Amino acid sequence: MQNNNDTYKTVLKPSKEILLKEKKSKFIGYVFPITTEKDIKPIIENLRKKHHTANHVCYAWQLGVTQPIYRANDDGEPNNSAGMPIYGQIKSFNITNVLVAIVRIFGGTKLGVGGLISAYRNSAEIALKEATIVEKIILDTYKVSFNYKEIDKVMRIIKQHQLKINAQKMEMKCSIQFSVRQKDSEKVESIFKTHHEITIRKMNS
Repeated sequence: MQNNNDTYKTVLKPSKEILLKEKKSKFIGYVFPITTEKDIKPIIENLRKKHHTANHVCYAWQLGVTQPIYRANDDGEPNNSAGMPIYGQIKSFNITNVLVAIVRIFGGTKLGVGGLISAYRNSAEIALKEATIVEKIILDTYKVSFNYKEIDKVMRIIKQHQLKINAQKMEMKCSIQFSVRQKDSEKVESIFKTHHEITIRKMNS
């Protein structure tokens, strides 16, 4: 299916550490760009080492654009009092491929569930406001295969449509891998398909 809105928002780089104090408890907030679930565990482990006196490292993340997946983790806080308020801010900022983590150092006064929800939500909001949010374009990747004599034809199409070449192999049998904006991908694919001597295959879905 073609997606005419082929952009999404994410964070450019890890944010600066932010601090929110609530009844002597410290809430330290961070935002990280992520590309896979494997990125998450080392980041959380590093935060636990950095803040070894912390009582909780609560977090939420979201990955993907068309069918995003997410998780929220309360890390021992009352159910849904930390992870979900953090995730709510990820949704509010309409960003993806992001991890927001809030470290809590207990100050001796209990906040109650309502107080915790508010503190984690506010910490996540402040952290996201500190982050550098950027808009990225969704790209589809294709591979075209052809005989060397078709090279001019292929390169003309690539140049005409300003396609980004990622890899190429130029021998008797040639292949070029390129990226194209998702909203233009169907059009470009159909142009290549009109040339029967060129085969085109989508690399990602």
